Amino acid sequence: MSLRQVLSLIVLLLLAPISGSAADAVRGEKQLVATANPHATAAGIEMLRKGGSAVDAAIAAELVLSLVEPQSSGIGGGGFLMHFDGASKIVNAYDGRETAPSAMKSDAFIRADGKSMGFAEAAFGGRPVGVPGMMRLFEETHKKHGKLPWGTLFEPAIRLASDGFKVSPRLHYLLDLYSKGIVRAGVKLDDLGASRHYFFDAVGAAWPVGHLLKNSDYAATLKVLAAEGADAFYRGPIADNIIKVVTHAALSPSTMTLKDLSDYRMISRAPVCGKYRTLNLCSMGPPSSGATTVLAILGTLEGFDLKATGVQSANSVHLFAEASKLAYADRELYLADPDFVDVPTEGLIDPAYLKNRASLIDPSQAALNVAAGSPPKANDKLAANMGYDYPSTSHMVIRDQWGNAVSFTATVQAAFGSFLMSGGFLLNNELTDFSFMAERDGKAIANRVEGGKRPRSSMSPFLVLDGQGNLKMAIGSPGGSRIISYVAKAIIGVVDWDLDIQAAINLPNMVNKAGVMELESGHGLEALQAALGRLGHTQVRIKTLNSGIHGLIIHRDGSELWITGGADPRREGVVAVD
Repeated sequence: MSLRQVLSLIVLLLLAPISGSAADAVRGEKQLVATANPHATAAGIEMLRKGGSAVDAAIAAELVLSLVEPQSSGIGGGGFLMHFDGASKIVNAYDGRETAPSAMKSDAFIRADGKSMGFAEAAFGGRPVGVPGMMRLFEETHKKHGKLPWGTLFEPAIRLASDGFKVSPRLHYLLDLYSKGIVRAGVKLDDLGASRHYFFDAVGAAWPVGHLLKNSDYAATLKVLAAEGADAFYRGPIADNIIKVVTHAALSPSTMTLKDLSDYRMISRAPVCGKYRTLNLCSMGPPSSGATTVLAILGTLEGFDLKATGVQSANSVHLFAEASKLAYADRELYLADPDFVDVPTEGLIDPAYLKNRASLIDPSQAALNVAAGSPPKANDKLAANMGYDYPSTSHMVIRDQWGNAVSFTATVQAAFGSFLMSGGFLLNNELTDFSFMAERDGKAIANRVEGGKRPRSSMSPFLVLDGQGNLKMAIGSPGGSRIISYVAKAIIGVVDWDLDIQAAINLPNMVNKAGVMELESGHGLEALQAALGRLGHTQVRIKTLNSGIHGLIIHRDGSELWITGGADPRREGVVAVD
């Protein structure tokens, strides 16, 4: 088995559902937490019950996810956090995306023969590790929005790392496939360093479901960070060890330096917002492609009556697919780190531009070829992205008793990131989100590798506001570039099809990025294949599309207010409320 085949298997595993069907939406009166793991949800609600804010709960939950869901996110990675202030109704967007080491060149993923590496060749070892942004993201958002003492937020994760947690079915399943696959590919488990002894037993087998897994190294790291703050991650012994691990990796050593770590800065960015029906939707703009692409899909569909076409009828799926193809085509050409490339963010979601794009949609026939458009202020000298996309990541939504809310997507990139471990936590392989080629046909690729640059992302943590600026919904998902489709589907489910949040999450997933129609297997959409074929969708694939959508809705009836939350049944998430 080749390393490429191993990665393909891991992708299939990430897409595989573990949980069963979901229950109804969960109702609360004042505060709610929905995350991808019961331990993380428990940590979040514990902080809220101690008088903590939504940000306090998010930090505590993510510190736990770094331990119990290490395949998806953690302090060795980064994320985007959207915050709604219940008093002022202000939306803030916080960018904790990883950065490329300053010495990294545009040919970092090019072989000696001038050809681009495959994903499997590029994804392991030190080279794909970006400078982690998570701890700076925690520090800055806590300063602005936290209520509890910094150290309190670390208590659940320290307790769980010290006492141990039981290996879940999903974590075991991933590790089992991973261990068998890399051995078949000729990679030695011992080349994985500390992660080999933590995740596998003496003979190299993944710890079984229910095994009590303790992580004293992670507990020790968290105790330092709790006492000394985020600076202790970017300078001192923790930073020294990160650099040692990535620069001495058995596979593809990194050029990362201590200065790269100490120079890292979280960026507070203006949220990117757009209208859909009567609502105002806000998310993270570039370097994420989430806001612009979701808003482009929805804006392109604005002129179509999706309520009339019906819940995931052949016609509504067709319209969704055609709008998606147009939006994804623009994403491939224009989206990248705005500190390095001029991104036509406003143009991509301009209502007049999207109305023009919508005119390209034939309600009775699929377009065979879809190209990027020319939005206002676009650079016409760019070439489309040439990279890879693998699903992973984690999303949470939280609302506290004061009406503050968080929609937070976090990641280490592909399953288990680089699989390098330092201080009890895994390091990301986020730099594989860059285009591996720097140019095509003499034109530069916006998302090319550059030192200090943040790779393009698809993370789409959304906050949805009503006409009075009140929070209506918070939602997001993991899933690589399919995140965009998953989130757009769920928003349409709530807004156009009048579904509750859990029913909207449960809707079968549908994706069309480049003319290939993907329909989620096992949920009824298979029955549409013939009808979609008559509409011109000649490439229809029935497959597992394992989202991890978590969302909440704020309900108002006169003076009465309540919250409902939903967790994706395709993963291990749960909702807790008060």
